[in-house]
Amino acid sequence: MHILKHLSSEKDEKVMPNLQRRNFLKYMGMGAALATATSLAACHKDHDYVDNGVSLGSGDFAVLNFAYALEQLEAAFYTQIVASPYSGITPTELEFFTDIRNHEIGHRDFFKKALSTNAIIGLEVDFSSIDFSSRASVLATAKAFEDLGVSAYNGAAQYISSTDTGKAYLLLAGKIVSVEARHAAYIRDLIEPGSFAGNDVVDANGLDTVRTPAQVFAIAGKYIKTKINANTLPHA
Repeated sequence: MHILKHLSSEKDEKVMPNLQRRNFLKYMGMGAALATATSLAACHKDHDYVDNGVSLGSGDFAVLNFAYALEQLEAAFYTQIVASPYSGITPTELEFFTDIRNHEIGHRDFFKKALSTNAIIGLEVDFSSIDFSSRASVLATAKAFEDLGVSAYNGAAQYISSTDTGKAYLLLAGKIVSVEARHAAYIRDLIEPGSFAGNDVVDANGLDTVRTPAQVFAIAGKYIKTKINANTLPHA
């Protein structure tokens, strides 16, 4: 059973030197501004654990915590792949999965820093249903996670406020979802060479899939052991 408990960014910093020295500094340019906005918000901890689960908070912070939860899940998944590669993995595949892991860790740590005291706790995940020794199992799960991530960002954007801070969050989400889409295209190409998308995620108008937070958690909940209370998420 592959269960990673209470993930911490400190451990992962050791395995992502390239991101730490170069790319993460780019993220933190906007992160400083968002952290300032966060520090001006109410200091009570809406994310404290109660009987009905960890609350995501309210307003824009709830939307960011929603994204933070998904990034925790993806970072944990790709960390596991790199730590115990599937049978027959090629050096090129391992290199690309390492890059994806670093991207997801960067996304996760960015949200944690931007949310500051409003961030939810580190989630406990359960990957016992995934056979990490099987290429087919890993790629199928990676495809599902990446497609889910893209649709989650697409669906959550409408809930971000129209304030100046909300606009900054929206810009950030756009930068991250585009990276997630690149991951999704690469995974699909690994499964079926020459492919990068399909009509299961892109409609006849060339528009990507959109999922509501409830739809996202209905899928992702299988892999998240920590109980999450998403009732405070904004509604369009």
